[in-house]
Amino acid sequence: MPRAVSTPKELGALRQDLLDAALRILREQGAPSLTLRRVADAAATSTMGIYTCFGSRAGLLEAVYEHGFHLLHEALTTSLNGHTDPPARIMAIAYGYRRFALTHPALYALMFERPLPDFDPSPEQRHDALRRCFGLLVEATTAATRAGLIRSSNPERSAYLVWTTIHGLVSIELTCSLRTPLPGWFLNSREEGERILTDGIQALLAGLT
Repeated sequence: MPRAVSTPKELGALRQDLLDAALRILREQGAPSLTLRRVADAAATSTMGIYTCFGSRAGLLEAVYEHGFHLLHEALTTSLNGHTDPPARIMAIAYGYRRFALTHPALYALMFERPLPDFDPSPEQRHDALRRCFGLLVEATTAATRAGLIRSSNPERSAYLVWTTIHGLVSIELTCSLRTPLPGWFLNSREEGERILTDGIQALLAGLT
C-alpha cells in the first residue's frame, strides 16, 4: 500500500524514511541491493513513493551520494576540532577521512568507485560534493604555505597531492580489510594502517617543505 502523503511535512518525512532505508540496505547488503522494490519495502511504502520524492532510482542514488559527502564533511570537521597548527590540521583531515571510510565502506565505495555501473553522478554534483570536503584541505595547505611550512605557488595543487595520497592509502587499506588478512603485510591491523597513513602524509609534507 502506498503511504498517504498530502502535506510538505509528510513528503519530507517519507523522503527521509526512504533515504534512511537506502542507507541501511547499502550498509547491510551492498550497492547491488539498492533496488526500488527493496528500498520501498524497507520504508513501508510503494515504489511510487520513490518516484514522488526523488523522481527516479537515479535521483534516489544521487541523494545517497550527496548524503555520503555530507557525512564525510561532518567527519572531517569533527576531526579538525581543536587543531590550529596547519600540519596538525592536515593530519586531522587524513585521520577523519580514514575513520569515515572504515566506518562506512559501502557508502565510501558508492562515493568514490563504480559499484553500480548504471549510476554516475553528474559532473556538477560530483564537483560540488568533492569541493565541499576538498575545501577543508585547501584551507589547511594554504595556511601551511603562508606559514612557510610548505613551499608552493599553488596551495590547491598541494592539497590535491595530499588528498590523493590520503585516498590511495585509505582505499588500499579498505580493500585489504575486506579480504583475508595477510600475515606480515603492512596493513595487518588497524593500528598499522594508521601508522602507514601517518608515515605517508608526513613523507609527502616533508617533500613539499
